[in-house]
Amino acid sequence: MNKHLSFKDGIIDALPICLGYISVAIAFGVLAVQNGLPLWAPPLISVTSLSGTGQFAALDLLKATASYIEIFCAILVINARYFLMSVSLSQLIPPDLKWWQKCIIAFGNTDEVFAVATGKKLSLNFKYMSGLILCAFFGWTTGTVIGTFAGSIVPEVLSSAFGISLYAMFLAIIIPPAIESNPITFTIILSAVLSIAFYYTPYLNRLSSGWVIIICGLGASVISAIKFPVREADDE
Repeated sequence: MNKHLSFKDGIIDALPICLGYISVAIAFGVLAVQNGLPLWAPPLISVTSLSGTGQFAALDLLKATASYIEIFCAILVINARYFLMSVSLSQLIPPDLKWWQKCIIAFGNTDEVFAVATGKKLSLNFKYMSGLILCAFFGWTTGTVIGTFAGSIVPEVLSSAFGISLYAMFLAIIIPPAIESNPITFTIILSAVLSIAFYYTPYLNRLSSGWVIIICGLGASVISAIKFPVREADDE
């Protein structure tokens, strides 16, 4: 008899994600308060966004006094990967799900949730995805609340040390896939070279950090897509 994934299975599979999210979200909460956001703002951002990379990048752009349109475009580019991930995940879930169920899955489709869900050998269902997303969501929002209130009471010298978490998170995201993929390594190096060029080139270095992120990200992606096209596999 075929085993069906349950809500409990989703909770159990998401426990490592939950624990990892708590530590990173604490850093986000601390940094958000350190950057001058009111105590209600970081939890609200985490509840409505659920995008660690995007939230940390938004903090960095806010600190650099970027405009709202810059922040919007930069976050859109950073989170563009979720479009492709959602398309891939939509092929693994039942097609008869209600629209609100699909919206919940789309909202909670983070990198880690996607990796765990697509790694299952059994057919996915809404109960399993709900448990997976809820547990991950709980870890991220709980960590944010803890970090927000911790950031308001710990010394500034200690809270400023959490600033390294942004760079640590980015490294943790890009290094593993870069080791296994030459195109990804090329894209990372190219985006870094473009960023350095913008920093040291006269007139170009007058662009705000938000537009630099957008141009470097899109530019490196387009060049890499042309240099390393993904060819469709044979039917076999």
